[in-house]
Amino acid sequence: MNDDVRPIRVRYELQNVLETAMRGIFKAGFSFILTTLLLILSFSSTILAQPLEDEKKENSINYSNNPVVAVTEGQPILLDDLKNAQIHELMMRLYQMQKSLLKQKVIKSLVETHPELKSDDNPQITQKDVEEFYHDEPGIKDLGSLEQLQGQIRNYLEKMQGQGYMRNLEARYQMALDNGWVVDYFTPPNDFRLKASIGSAVLWFKEQSDQVRRVFVMEYSDFLCPFCKKVQGTLNDLRKKYADTVQFGYRHFPLHEEARGLSEAVECARDQGRFWQFQSLVFLDARRIQQNKMELIRNARRAGVRDIPTFERCLDSGKYQKRVQSDLEEGLSLGIQGTPTFIIGTYNHSTSTINGEMFSGAVDPSKFINLIEKYLNHSEE
Repeated sequence: MNDDVRPIRVRYELQNVLETAMRGIFKAGFSFILTTLLLILSFSSTILAQPLEDEKKENSINYSNNPVVAVTEGQPILLDDLKNAQIHELMMRLYQMQKSLLKQKVIKSLVETHPELKSDDNPQITQKDVEEFYHDEPGIKDLGSLEQLQGQIRNYLEKMQGQGYMRNLEARYQMALDNGWVVDYFTPPNDFRLKASIGSAVLWFKEQSDQVRRVFVMEYSDFLCPFCKKVQGTLNDLRKKYADTVQFGYRHFPLHEEARGLSEAVECARDQGRFWQFQSLVFLDARRIQQNKMELIRNARRAGVRDIPTFERCLDSGKYQKRVQSDLEEGLSLGIQGTPTFIIGTYNHSTSTINGEMFSGAVDPSKFINLIEKYLNHSEE
């Protein structure tokens, strides 16, 4: 209601009540007058209090990370209705950037009243720091001269310094939260869960009817991707840690045209039960192995492929071109844009699907562990 109209309406209604009361004075005795006056007081306090209640509601915090963005014929459309895997990943990156800025802003606003939140500013990396690292760090000199390596050394030192700053910022922000100096309403985007088919993926563990793994980690990789190579050690550790509860699978996503031949060769080794052995060798030295057919054959032997003539016929015929292309197309349909990309979620054995979340990059092992534990706990509910 318009703020200028409300007082006029209140005065008009009070006037009507007062006139009723005056008529009652002559028609009834003292008890009616008293009752009428009490009604007046009650009625007026209710009406006059309404603006105060409205003001309180306006000033209250009303935040949602899934707001209504449109209404069509009475049906709301929520922000989460506009998501797909790519948008969710971008939203998560934006959230992380904004969360970092929030922490910096909070600490800056509190540091004067709470000196314990102060921290020494990060000093600039100097040429002296670069030279000391070059001379003191074992093995660095074997990689080249100071002139050749100083740019890489500086970048490394700045990265390490930045990570230290973020850990320090997180500790100070947590102190502010613990002491009640700040209340944090900023929450991450809601989970976006996609349903992905296991399809032709090769599985790390053999499926056994008496051992049901409740969570699945699906990898989409390119053999010529350096980050795909880097993450293999983390995956091997996870397979040991979750040997009884988590299944791991691999599908091809060859962004590099040259990687397609490697993917097909690994599938040919799969025919003879040597997929993972050959896959490991390819990741170790993919550039050299993909140079010619003789390198492929030599490493197939190293991987334990026994029937080399059959392996060669498989390569020459392009037997698995369609399988590799199918993996790529299905990955694109899920929203995969780069490698490595992982889908972690609940494993539905009956439908051979994963219901979970997707992320990209050679991330810290804790990212994998947190998501695996989340879905292991979810599957027990």
